[in-house]
Amino acid sequence: MSPKRGDRVAPPAGASAWELRFATTEAVKGWEALCQQAPANTLTTWHELRARPDTPVPTTRHHQLKGSLATAAHSGVVMEQWQYEVTAGGRIWYLVDTARRTLWIKAAGTRHPKATD
Repeated sequence: MSPKRGDRVAPPAGASAWELRFATTEAVKGWEALCQQAPANTLTTWHELRARPDTPVPTTRHHQLKGSLATAAHSGVVMEQWQYEVTAGGRIWYLVDTARRTLWIKAAGTRHPKATD
């Protein structure tokens, strides 16, 4: 999604930071909803994802999804799919593109995803 007048300016990733990019239009909308509902938590999430270690230690709030959700494809490439719990119900699902050092935000929202119910 191309930025337009009035959009936030995203800083470039530093030498050791991960680039964060949206994989879907729905993720853009969900991210905006998280920014509105829980701005401090969303900012913390943004910083933590940018500084994500190459091999993070899973926690209850940040872990690779399980089963059929453990991987997903983006642009024809299958990647690990992780979840970050932003709030009690708010989640971000992202794909890990190690070749491009990019985290593709596939889903974001203020409610728990139905796919994991």
